[in-house]
Amino acid sequence: MHFIPKALEEYVEKHSQQEPAILQKLTRETHLKVLQPRMISGHFQGRVLSMLSKLINPKYVLEIGTYTGYSAICLAEGLHPEGTIHTIDINEELHELQRKYFDLSGWGERIVQHTGDALEIIPDLDDGFDLVFIDADKVNYPTYFNLIIDKMAKGGVILTDNVLWSGKVLEEVKANDKQTNALLEYNKLINEDPRVETVLLPIRDGLTLTRVL
Repeated sequence: MHFIPKALEEYVEKHSQQEPAILQKLTRETHLKVLQPRMISGHFQGRVLSMLSKLINPKYVLEIGTYTGYSAICLAEGLHPEGTIHTIDINEELHELQRKYFDLSGWGERIVQHTGDALEIIPDLDDGFDLVFIDADKVNYPTYFNLIIDKMAKGGVILTDNVLWSGKVLEEVKANDKQTNALLEYNKLINEDPRVETVLLPIRDGLTLTRVL
């Protein structure tokens, strides 16, 4: 769903930082070889992720949901000189494609891949996340928040994708629609939890910016 007119969306992209060539190449290969290529972050959202990472300059980043690696590379652009990214994806078939582009990007040595269930992997990671990006299975968004909140550094930032879910958050939701119900629960949770402050940005399919107090 486009929340602003397509022509205006194109104007926004044209007047934002140019998409790096390596990410243009990754986008092309994703569309050629991978199912559901619309899941890739894309030019505008990718530049937003890059800019936020540059402002935060994180040392310790967690990404939940790697897909083909586009967003991880964007986040790597703002890493502290001693920073690392831990990125988790359950799809082992994407591991080689991710690694190919991580290494081509120049950030390969600082991006640690984890393949498996994030619910099992996250508890074993060290505390102190400066930046977390959640873009995985929507049903577990509330659970991911509860797993990471006590592992966040003070002042750390949680970014969450797809929180508007093509506008379904405004529609009457069926009881068996687990994804939309989970997103409604998550949006309420991060807006009301006293440990954080949140702003929801109508970027692409909805992106929340949550700061840990």
